[in-house]
Amino acid sequence: MRELPVILVVEDEPAPMKMMETSLTARHYHVVAATTGAAALERVAADEPDVMIVDLGLPDIDGLDLCRHLRLWSKSPIVVVTADGSQERMVQALDEGADDYVVKPFSMEELLARVRVALRHRNLRSPADAAPSIVVGALTLDVEAHIARIAGRQIDLPPRQFKLLTVLARDNGRIVTYRRAIHSLWGPENDEPASHALRILVSQLRKSLGVGDGVPRIVTEPYVGYRLVESDGSGQASSR
Repeated sequence: MRELPVILVVEDEPAPMKMMETSLTARHYHVVAATTGAAALERVAADEPDVMIVDLGLPDIDGLDLCRHLRLWSKSPIVVVTADGSQERMVQALDEGADDYVVKPFSMEELLARVRVALRHRNLRSPADAAPSIVVGALTLDVEAHIARIAGRQIDLPPRQFKLLTVLARDNGRIVTYRRAIHSLWGPENDEPASHALRILVSQLRKSLGVGDGVPRIVTEPYVGYRLVESDGSGQASSR
């Protein structure tokens, strides 16, 4: 059993690679480095990283293709790093299997927060996928019985709201893209017709959840999707 979480950093530029290696090592992570997509695939097979940080602008393999290949090799979370800030490219990366993203230039505190969320999700992924109940802060979902409770108090949710909340809660802290949310609720053939319906549904679900100590918030990631995050009770997302 290894003592330190293993973080694979895939980055071809020396300066950001050095910054990430130094900061992650100082936080007691074991860093494995790769400067090309091909090297990343080799390191995944050899080192079984707990989290993978992947720059989308690599010299040999397109970042989206690399995310797709890495997901075939590993179920560990992927945090993508991009310099162009293209919303379309970030959404594509998330749809190809990435779990989160940061845009260059970024602060190391932001990246470290994403890594912490990714590690928590990795530790909870298997139980959450199979368990009949999901707990996020003060929220408890009994998936089989279709019952939602906040601090033990049952709240009435229409079936569609309950389904959306379940999708968000299973990926607690991670982005659920608009596309994935729509496909989960209405099927893959309804991307455009359901986009407006999704916004309305999210608004309704926010009202149903309300605000309170430990009540999770649905946070909008503009042009990308939504996250369910734990709240500190003031309506603000708690620190990661």
